[in-house]
Amino acid sequence: MKNKSSSLWKKANLVIPTGNSFLSKNRSRHPSKLWPIYFDKSKGCAIWDYDGKKYYDFSFMGVGTNVLGYSNANIDSKLFKILKKGNMTTLNCPEEPKFAYEILKPHPWAKMAKFAKTGAEANAIAIRLARAHTKKNKIILCGYHGWHDWYLAAKFNPKSYMETHLFPKLKIQGVPNFLKGSVFSVKYNNFEEIKRISKKNKDIAAIIMEVKRFEEPEKNYLSQIRNFCTKNNICLIFDECTTGFRENYGGLHLKYKINPDLAMFGKAIGNGYSITTVIGKKKIMKRAKESFISSTFWSERIGFTAGLLTLNQMRKIKSWEVVKNKGKIIKANLIKLANKYRIKIRIEGNDSLFQFFLDDVLVKDYKKFIAEEMIKKNFLASNIIYVSVAHSNILIKKYLKNMDAIFKKLKK
Repeated sequence: MKNKSSSLWKKANLVIPTGNSFLSKNRSRHPSKLWPIYFDKSKGCAIWDYDGKKYYDFSFMGVGTNVLGYSNANIDSKLFKILKKGNMTTLNCPEEPKFAYEILKPHPWAKMAKFAKTGAEANAIAIRLARAHTKKNKIILCGYHGWHDWYLAAKFNPKSYMETHLFPKLKIQGVPNFLKGSVFSVKYNNFEEIKRISKKNKDIAAIIMEVKRFEEPEKNYLSQIRNFCTKNNICLIFDECTTGFRENYGGLHLKYKINPDLAMFGKAIGNGYSITTVIGKKKIMKRAKESFISSTFWSERIGFTAGLLTLNQMRKIKSWEVVKNKGKIIKANLIKLANKYRIKIRIEGNDSLFQFFLDDVLVKDYKKFIAEEMIKKNFLASNIIYVSVAHSNILIKKYLKNMDAIFKKLKK
């Protein structure tokens, strides 16, 4: 039987640079060449590939976008009904201000919101607002924040740490070299480095960072940064496009009781539909009136409607509690399996989004080995798990049973 996916991928590379538009889904990024390329349909945590084969997704779940599961009926049925009335017209859709009020409710420190379609766009908006408000230019960053020039320019610095945020050996041709020295990358949990850079550069407009991805913040780390920003007229920006509305209802910063000046959300808030937002303090957000921040499709109806429906469904089932509990079960059992076969395991991240690392195993490239063994069992899995409401207890048991057999093969 001819493999339609492989055939289409070859054709795609003839007309699309790199073969597709999103590098995280590029075949070069797959843990194995056996990993399917294209999908036909999806439901819950199941994906049917372009050749009709069914898999259970215990890996990225749409790169973190589908906390409520693929093709969630409670969202899609209502969304499709509204879209029959129209999506993009000369007039504004009423869902935009409605969604603004909803996204602000869990965040009393923030008074205004602005919307975009991607996390990279939301990050770029926040940087523009911070520069406009502080009348300063330079940026300190920590983590992954998109593809725009303001961010990639950090790679011009001898010590950029960008290899830990981006793909190894990623080239940045086309980014103007005159941006060198405009942005600095720092390691997470290194407050002293922030102070050192700020001492040499008095023109710092913002510190932009992920509250947490995999590494736990050290005691007082976030509060030190908050106080430092307040004292030095620097905007503190939390990029929560990955973490927001996953571990709790709202930003992960609420858990740590540290309020930023601006925050961005994406991925989970649309459950697979494109919507991102920047929220912030009114005095900073109003700077948008003094700059040009606008795009045609930021005004379409799908994203706002999906956002409203997603947040409503999250509240209804307390999705953050569901995915945390499921994640705890998976993590605890992975540790049990590792102990059973005397394999050293290290787990990093939150309960609902984590990665694990194995030491002292028989196969060096264990990530590829796990992926290929799981594909044989119709599971998409490696060493990173975005937990979803759709990961049923029955499927979790099957996943763990398969992992038991794999760990047994990996033991020395």
